[in-house]
Amino acid sequence: MRCFAGVDVGGTFTDVVLGTDDGRTFVRKLLTTHADPRDAVVEGLRLALADAGAAPDDLVRIVHGTTLATNVILERKGGRIAFVTTDGFGDLLRLGRDARVEDDRYDLWFTTPQPPVERSLTFEVAERTLADGTVRQRLEPAEADRVAAGLAAARPDAVAICFLHAYADPANEAAMAEACRRALPGTFVAASSEVWPEVREYERAMTTFMCAYVGPVMTTYLSGLRQRLVDLGIACPVEVMESSGGVMSAEAASRRPVYTVESGGAAGVVAAGALSRSLGADRVLSFDMGGTTAKAGIVTDGAPGLTHDFQIGGKGSFGGTRPGTGFPVKIPVVDLAEVGAGGGSIAWVDPAGSLRVGPRSAGSVPGPACYGRGGTDATVTDANLLLGYLNPDGLAGGVSLSRAAAEDALGRAVAEPLGVDLVDAAWAVHEVANAAMAAAIHVVTVQRGLDPRDFVMVGFGGAGPMHVARLAQSFGIATVAVPWAAGVASALGLVSADLSVDRVRTRVTALVPEEADDVEARFVALEQECRAELGAEGRTTVARSVDARHRGQAHQITVPLLPGAVTAAAVPELIERFREHYRDAYGVQLDTPVELVNLRVRLTRLVEKPPAPVAGAPVAGGSQVGTRPARFADVGTVEAPVHRWERMGPGDSLVGPCLVDGTDTTVVVPPGHRAEVDARGDLVLTVEG
Repeated sequence: MRCFAGVDVGGTFTDVVLGTDDGRTFVRKLLTTHADPRDAVVEGLRLALADAGAAPDDLVRIVHGTTLATNVILERKGGRIAFVTTDGFGDLLRLGRDARVEDDRYDLWFTTPQPPVERSLTFEVAERTLADGTVRQRLEPAEADRVAAGLAAARPDAVAICFLHAYADPANEAAMAEACRRALPGTFVAASSEVWPEVREYERAMTTFMCAYVGPVMTTYLSGLRQRLVDLGIACPVEVMESSGGVMSAEAASRRPVYTVESGGAAGVVAAGALSRSLGADRVLSFDMGGTTAKAGIVTDGAPGLTHDFQIGGKGSFGGTRPGTGFPVKIPVVDLAEVGAGGGSIAWVDPAGSLRVGPRSAGSVPGPACYGRGGTDATVTDANLLLGYLNPDGLAGGVSLSRAAAEDALGRAVAEPLGVDLVDAAWAVHEVANAAMAAAIHVVTVQRGLDPRDFVMVGFGGAGPMHVARLAQSFGIATVAVPWAAGVASALGLVSADLSVDRVRTRVTALVPEEADDVEARFVALEQECRAELGAEGRTTVARSVDARHRGQAHQITVPLLPGAVTAAAVPELIERFREHYRDAYGVQLDTPVELVNLRVRLTRLVEKPPAPVAGAPVAGGSQVGTRPARFADVGTVEAPVHRWERMGPGDSLVGPCLVDGTDTTVVVPPGHRAEVDARGDLVLTVEG
């Protein structure tokens, strides 16, 4: 037997999905062990193997998605990081690019957030490279040794090196990195030319700094996980979901851990892409609501949208691209908008008497009040229990539910301050959470110039199926799909992802036929670098793209290239494709000359995967197992039929209002909707009439 495992560590639950080569799938959902997330990972794998009757050495692949890097940045737990840069540029990270968002725009006492780097740990080096790659001042060995000795005396937890224009010629930076590794053996050292050699000094420096910031934690975590798995008898490779939706080896993740800052979120969009292909939908809106956050993203023709200007650790529901919402990183990241509205998000009434939901979360410890694990805050999960959406018998992972505890928490925090009854208070929490999540959907659709009504909406995560139909209604979206095992969809997405590697090179030049041969040669060199990292075995695909702009502009847009070499004859078509993308993005068309800025390559190696799940036959006697009172928009509280998902088969259909209880989530089917099971066992909701 050959087994494949996907492991997704979230803020509340750790999900493990085990697929076998004979088409069986086994799921385990455990509360995340925050003191050491590896505990839940190892236990989940052990239980899933036992469920499958498989031995540890039957595992041939483990793909891991984690929020570890993100949490280190958000919680400022990265330790003391030294920053090494060109003489005269020591304040680069401290100055940054300032922008105010949300309520900060109106705050007369606004204080700029503290930069992540300490001035005492900033080291300037006598060297200089020009933008065209000319080395004006070569780094002398004595200078490198002097700075390295100062670093050794400071004893930082990690070192980030970013020299001016090192993307054009990395020689000076490489020499400094070598000196640092000699002087500080065992210390994590990140150099910008090794992490992401792309133009724009501040963004490149911050990307490198964040790589060093999360490096020691990620390296320790992955090496410790490897040993724990070996102790369990598991010897297969461990791979890590990267932020762009591909998968990298654990060794590569240890060298470039900043690539994992959106690991968990990317896995969900990959799962939505897999479902879009089975549905035959070329435009899908991915909606992932877990215990801590909700995320929205776009999938076109089965592939997630990517951004190369991502902000990590910010505020608001602006998506990852708005300056001022966090620390910029230049790596490719799945284009997501994220809000602090999950099942564990805490509901509260502010001093002005307005109901708020999130961004604080009860997490898994102590968790929502209804978990009965010591939590006293009212959460979205408590509200959904009182609305009748959650199965009162409990949740996956052995979590029992206490209605009395939910009533007490919601009464104190919401019902009494607002002067409403408990069910109205629960409905208000549900709707405020929906409004917050709608803001994220608005970001990735309307603010990108896209009409959400043109999309199929895919809802997943433990809490997503309880909210997705109502959210779709608010945008006029007619079709909603909820994948089988929606509560662990991100873990399913992990095992369906292929290995990939991305490379970029800055090359600022006019986009003219005379430059075609040079551009093609650089693309070939980038592809060779990618193949050297991924290895030669297996079938591969290559995707090329360029960043281009009109001459005189400061910013660029990414344009995918058609298959084939870049030739002089192909340049006019590339220019025309750039103009089309520019017109779509900005609504205008210019006739000014076009220039290249960056060349990008993504190499993907297709890997063996378990067969896609197939729905079982309907159970004799039907799927309904009872009723329970549930609140719906327009009709109020009704005695809603309750169906068991596993008792349904392809072609089975239901008419709302009703509830479909799965092993790891509940799907709310509102009035006026029909829900039908497809061949995979997914539930597809459509608006009747």
